[in-house]
Amino acid sequence: MADQLYLSLWFPNFRLAGLPAATVGVLRQLASAGSASVVTAAAVYPISWNEAPIYQRIYESTGDEELDSEAAQPERAVAEAMEMLHEDYAYEFEVKWDLWVPETGGGLDTLWRQEPRALRVTGFGPEFDEGSYEQNGHVRIDFGTDAPFLQEDVTLEPEAATHVQQNVQKLIDVTQAIQNNLAVSSRLLWSESGESLAEKLIARLQRLN
Repeated sequence: MADQLYLSLWFPNFRLAGLPAATVGVLRQLASAGSASVVTAAAVYPISWNEAPIYQRIYESTGDEELDSEAAQPERAVAEAMEMLHEDYAYEFEVKWDLWVPETGGGLDTLWRQEPRALRVTGFGPEFDEGSYEQNGHVRIDFGTDAPFLQEDVTLEPEAATHVQQNVQKLIDVTQAIQNNLAVSSRLLWSESGESLAEKLIARLQRLN
């Protein structure tokens, strides 16, 4: 069963005033290492996830309208959404990166293509959702489900294995880029179920032998 995958980041001596710069930094690393270059949507949630967002903006192009690439740059999008910087707000930004996905279900005839998949980067005020940043990080990346990194319903013939490896490498590259280029004091890659992605990958490969 697909499992939601997250990367939580904590920064040393963190203050609310540093949240915009930390969020932009994470978005920039996703752009450079993961090719997720512009913000496609933004939202601000007060108090907890149970509340309706008090701010929303869609940057993604629709129909004949073109994407406003300047407004969708991380610095601009974060500055606009975080103009109301409050201790009990969470600030969510969506970007997209391309991952390999199977077009048909399994077997040697499976066709593969790159498809844009949404990522969500959330910056947490210290009082949002009763201080949930302690578990979620000052900034958290929601990678969506772990399905693109495991492809458990697909036969891992050589081409499939290569594409799954490329997806996993992209995840590794982003994680390492954040660790190497941002002043992160702690990071944690975790799943909603609590299962380790690394262990699931090993088990997946062992089933092939």
